[in-house]
Amino acid sequence: MIELEETAANLSERLNRFKVLALYKFADFKDCAALKPELAQFCCARGIRGTFILAPEGINGTVAGTPAAIDELMNWFESSPLWHGRLAGAEAKFSAASEMPFLRMKVRLKPEIVTLRAPEADPSKLTGTYVEARDWNRLISRNDVTLIDTRNDYEVKLGTFSNARDPGTQSFTEFKDYVAKLDPAAHPKVAMFCTGGIRCEKASAYMLSQGFKEVFHLKGGILKYLETVPEAESRFNGECFVFDERVSVVHGLAEGEAVLCRGCRNPILPHEAVGSLCMSCAEAAPAGASERERQMELARARGEAHLGDDAAATAARNKAAKLARRAASRKAPSPGSLRDPTSPPRER
Repeated sequence: MIELEETAANLSERLNRFKVLALYKFADFKDCAALKPELAQFCCARGIRGTFILAPEGINGTVAGTPAAIDELMNWFESSPLWHGRLAGAEAKFSAASEMPFLRMKVRLKPEIVTLRAPEADPSKLTGTYVEARDWNRLISRNDVTLIDTRNDYEVKLGTFSNARDPGTQSFTEFKDYVAKLDPAAHPKVAMFCTGGIRCEKASAYMLSQGFKEVFHLKGGILKYLETVPEAESRFNGECFVFDERVSVVHGLAEGEAVLCRGCRNPILPHEAVGSLCMSCAEAAPAGASERERQMELARARGEAHLGDDAAATAARNKAAKLARRAASRKAPSPGSLRDPTSPPRER
């Protein structure tokens, strides 16, 4: 029994080597430029990778690290003089990954933490009604509620809620065009959802500004729903796309089966892949694509990363080793220069 327990514990440790934090908050961050250096330094010093976006309207990001590093980051957010109190009430979700899901650490300054380009949509002043994950099924089963997926088309294709409308957008800024086609009188009650809650929170503020009377949105997004609602009761079909190397998650926030097309970066299921490309990218692949594919396969065979900080570190080590071999080769005497001192001199 002890042996089985130890095996299970070791397996769990391997599957949960990294802790993933998804966090956002709409708030007054007008001094966001001053927050960037310290945040980047703190994360890099602890091997945390991922992306944080800072903007005057708040913070948004997903990062991963060892469980200890992510816990330390959350404690630092609470205790650091620069951050103390800023993230109170922030939407934060945690999940696990068997491998580091990000290539490097980035902290970016942008005009918005989620780009809509609609100043009238200000979630810090006005937003729709939050709906907890446990109450979501009851809301979307009502006949008088219009259910809208605020994500982009490639995300919707991988998985969505039953009977949800797909706006067919390729970027969030296009959501305004979709809303312009809806009549507030014909859609008095609207329920929206997205991956982690941030897009539908801003979308709800926008729809309210456009005259829609009752707007609901899923608190914590699909991620919170998959974490909270038992699979047997789920109304979500398929897998939820996430913007990292895990590609997708399913119920319990376990890693899904989807893979990422290395051409267009869209998610596809394994049976749809042609090497590391989707069918469309494989058919339109430029001449160099096959060579990149070969290099990726070689890197995988060597157990090395092909992109990101790990790849850069590997390349640096390989270069240093090559230079060391070259230097040693220059110092070593050539075979022809070695002569037995007792042998007779060479004839000239």
